[in-house]
Amino acid sequence: MAVNTVRPQVNRPKANTLREVPQVVKPRPARPPRHKGTSLFELLDRYTKVDWFFAEGLPVRYLPKVLFLMGVTLFYIGNTHYADRTLRRIDKTKVETEDLRADYTTLKSEYMEASKQSEVARNVAPLGLMESSTPPIQVVLKKDEY
Repeated sequence: MAVNTVRPQVNRPKANTLREVPQVVKPRPARPPRHKGTSLFELLDRYTKVDWFFAEGLPVRYLPKVLFLMGVTLFYIGNTHYADRTLRRIDKTKVETEDLRADYTTLKSEYMEASKQSEVARNVAPLGLMESSTPPIQVVLKKDEY
């Protein structure tokens, strides 16, 4: 028989285990009676008097209307959250747009300043390039020459 196969143990030695100790459940002390009218629901029960509505059980005929109103309410709440999230995104985009516009204006003015003839001459002077002191010559061609 192979070594890695499982063999049932006939006389398994008993291990030392703890015995289960029965737990004694202490009875809760009785609460003193609460004064009527101390909670919100007791006040609502006292002033609304809707016990007659549920006297014969839950009125099932109103269940579709109640479920429809719950659905409309959930849709309204979800739509409000969606609108708030959209407004926050719009505000964030406006701030980013203003920052990008300011960066664009700054870079444009720096580019305009750097592209002036005097700035270009100052920047290329370390490379050994100098401005031409002679004006450019205009080449005039007759129609027949070319």
